[in-house]
Amino acid sequence: MNKELLESIAAELRAGRAVELSVEDFPCFSAQALAGNAHVSPDDLGKLAAALTAADAPVFERAARAMDEGDLAWLGFKIVWDAAAAQANTDNEVTKKYGDVGSADGQGAVFFCNDAKEIVSARTPSPRDVFQMKDVTRGPSMHNEQFEGLTWLSVPLFDQVRVWLLGASDAAAEVSALAAHVGFAVTAVDYDPAYLSPERFPDATRVLLEGGNFDGLASLTPAPGDYVCVLTRGHMFDPDSCVWAVRHGVHYVGMMGCKGKNSTVHDLVIARGASEEQWERIKRPIGLKFGAKTPAELAIAIVAELVDVRYRQRYSAEAQAKHDASLGR
Repeated sequence: MNKELLESIAAELRAGRAVELSVEDFPCFSAQALAGNAHVSPDDLGKLAAALTAADAPVFERAARAMDEGDLAWLGFKIVWDAAAAQANTDNEVTKKYGDVGSADGQGAVFFCNDAKEIVSARTPSPRDVFQMKDVTRGPSMHNEQFEGLTWLSVPLFDQVRVWLLGASDAAAEVSALAAHVGFAVTAVDYDPAYLSPERFPDATRVLLEGGNFDGLASLTPAPGDYVCVLTRGHMFDPDSCVWAVRHGVHYVGMMGCKGKNSTVHDLVIARGASEEQWERIKRPIGLKFGAKTPAELAIAIVAELVDVRYRQRYSAEAQAKHDASLGR
């Protein structure tokens, strides 16, 4: 998301001018994102844009400020395909009660919501709409299909976490697909194009190293907030990968392997100049423990751990405690 774009949209609306919203800027409306959803199409973004007025300017202004402040926030979209059904929604015997009013007016809307549950919208939403607006902080749009006649989409106002997959192993290919699916930006690194292929890593940025080894890794620079998964084929370049990750001080680094192999890697990592403290920062073996064996199962274990790390990184201790309490933990 681009802060300047949000500010420009707000300025145009305050000046009483029409605005255009593109799928490129709001990818939740892309054909790929909406595949299989017969109720919503990319054209719905244009319909929402055409209905925006000066009253919607504060939504975009608040979104731009959230980006400035590094807030955990989203720009959300309410899409109505059946106004009568949306307004006629009633509580069922299972879900929490939200009164006798369905969607407040049966009209689409653009709104702002952050993790603190602050909502900015041009019109006053009904309690049922507020429930769904808050849900953009849980997925996003965890229950976007819960009520009839309308649905909800959103785009985050913060950057994706980047995951580096060092090694184009079968497990790495499975991790790449699953990590991309749950919202990580993935970069896969290897020296063999037969393994680091578009077919095996279609959703990743692929970095092909030269020389038949991992020496070229030294020319790459991860950000401090990035995650690194050491999954090299045959574990040959695990030591080089671990040293690269800890020297750059990435937020998370994990390595696949058994206890015996890790002991050998430890000696090689220390011999290459890493400290014992840096070694202890490496999660080994990588992933949650639940008996995973196959590449696909290992990917579930690894990505589940990445999701947990991301959750703990993004949310405050207070927010985590509240969420855990709601789950009975």
